[in-house]
Amino acid sequence: MALTTGPRSLVTQRQVRGMTAAALVLAVLTGVIVWFAGSDDRALDEACGGALAADEVRTVLGDSGMDVTSGTEGTFGGDSSDSGSGGSSGSGNSGGSSLAVRCAVTAEGRGRVGVTIAGAPRPRAEHGTGELYTAVPARDTLPVPIGHGWSGLLATDNARQGDRGDGRATAAVLLDCARGGRSLLITVETTLRGATLDDPATRPSFVRTAIATARRADDRWNCGARLGKPVRGVGLPVNADEYEPLLGATGTCATVPTAARSAVSTARETARARAPREICALGARDGAPRYRLDAYYGPYAEDARAQYTRNGGEGVTPADKPAGRLGRSAYWAGADCPDGARRALYLIRADDADGDARARPDLGYERAALSAFAARSAEDHGCAAPVTP
Repeated sequence: MALTTGPRSLVTQRQVRGMTAAALVLAVLTGVIVWFAGSDDRALDEACGGALAADEVRTVLGDSGMDVTSGTEGTFGGDSSDSGSGGSSGSGNSGGSSLAVRCAVTAEGRGRVGVTIAGAPRPRAEHGTGELYTAVPARDTLPVPIGHGWSGLLATDNARQGDRGDGRATAAVLLDCARGGRSLLITVETTLRGATLDDPATRPSFVRTAIATARRADDRWNCGARLGKPVRGVGLPVNADEYEPLLGATGTCATVPTAARSAVSTARETARARAPREICALGARDGAPRYRLDAYYGPYAEDARAQYTRNGGEGVTPADKPAGRLGRSAYWAGADCPDGARRALYLIRADDADGDARARPDLGYERAALSAFAARSAEDHGCAAPVTP
């Protein structure tokens, strides 16, 4: 069921305990219609514009006692016919997709699943208004690719994996639509009480909703993307102490050279796979951080460039040209990717706070490391040879 009053709509659904029949309450508040229903099944089935994978949520959180909230706004690619309850094509999204869908399911004592579905690219008018897409944690731990034919990630901001309280993770799936340049980014933040990511039998629970919702979203908004296979296992996000010799690296750090002057000889990396975010963390012999290499594709590349527009930084930035230098110790590169996708962005930055890499940058090594990282990643993604500084 979709209730709209124009280009913007909000639907909130919540279990009303103790009632024997559903109650419908309509209130018009500046063009917003809010309604309440007393059925968990109905609320789940209609959440996220009908794209939420309700059966998978029941598998993860149980099948009773759930509160559901949901909202949909905007259009996908400017076509109101495929945006469902998102409103009309007059929402001002020429040059981008304003589709933004959010829903959340909370089961008291068991956990929570929060879902966002965003159309990409966003209208240019949004680039200066804040974060374009839901971010995946990527600071203390490195997100790992979902694999199995999906362009997706599993990430966590909890570096103390193995604790009984670390049952929190974010899964993201990117769908590159058949119509050139458009995509859907599905991000699911899951918290499970008493669960641990360290358990390989539990980890698929953190990606199950994202994968199934991606399938439904692909059909719901006529995306026509190439879909992956069922995910029965997924890796563990990489902790800070999981460094290995850089020589012989076979994952995201493959082909990146060592550096005697910068004391770069170790690396933290993830497997090579079709993922919209890739990271290679370079370190000294004892694993102490030196440099960080990042690759951004699709919506993540768009958002990373938009950050420079929002921050209003001085000088030339990745928002202005394909390659260049940032500040004292940072470079960026870019590569054109197939099917009208946004240009990929590659960055190298000093990662040792006030250490040697920042105080005495090895600019020659930074350019060499970025060039090797970008070339390998672009080739894996079927993109053109990168433009490097």
